[in-house]
Amino acid sequence: MSTISLDNVTVALDGNPILNGITLTIDRPRVAVIGANGSGKSTFARLVGGLVGATSGNVSVLGLNPARQRAELRRRVSFIFSNPDAQIVMPTVAEDVALSLRREHLPAAERAARVAEALEEFGLAGMAARAAHDLSGGQKQMLALCAALIRRPDLVIADEPTAFLDARNSRAIADRLLGGSHHRLVLVTHDLALAARCDSVVLFDGGLVIDVGEPADMVRQYEDLLRC
Repeated sequence: MSTISLDNVTVALDGNPILNGITLTIDRPRVAVIGANGSGKSTFARLVGGLVGATSGNVSVLGLNPARQRAELRRRVSFIFSNPDAQIVMPTVAEDVALSLRREHLPAAERAARVAEALEEFGLAGMAARAAHDLSGGQKQMLALCAALIRRPDLVIADEPTAFLDARNSRAIADRLLGGSHHRLVLVTHDLALAARCDSVVLFDGGLVIDVGEPADMVRQYEDLLRC
């Protein structure tokens, strides 16, 4: 079963087509999505995660139809966005991570143990009681990633997760995202070095999928587009 399958999919927002007749199958574990601003990358990510619906065509994600099985899809998918402040909602670091487990109805002791383990894994154990919004940008993004992955999702959709980070924090976030062996990854990024670390790359331009292939080939093709 492919992770993601689109058959002649169009997405129009306010009557304006953003994605135009996309047919695409993704079955590699770690897939980067690249292209210029406005090419349709973020709309594609939101479509895959069930945040926007297809205007026409058929979409399958993890064997689910996002339009008819949205609740089940949301249970199996986690998002990471460029701005962690949009994802952090609880007062403290530990509370924010614990919130991600609310639908699992775990006993309090088990929930606390899961949170403590996750904070240790992501280098946040010493910050458990700190105010979440007082963290640095890199620490906030690590918190957002920790809260997303503690759910043990089948698919992680990351839309420019390193956009506002310095080189050191970008590398730390990338290593966590790409090092996960228990989830599949769709990574929207302008960082071509990061895209090159994935198993496959999808190249968007003008709301169309231009090509899908090996990272080095797709990065080279994108760089050729930029020169035009």
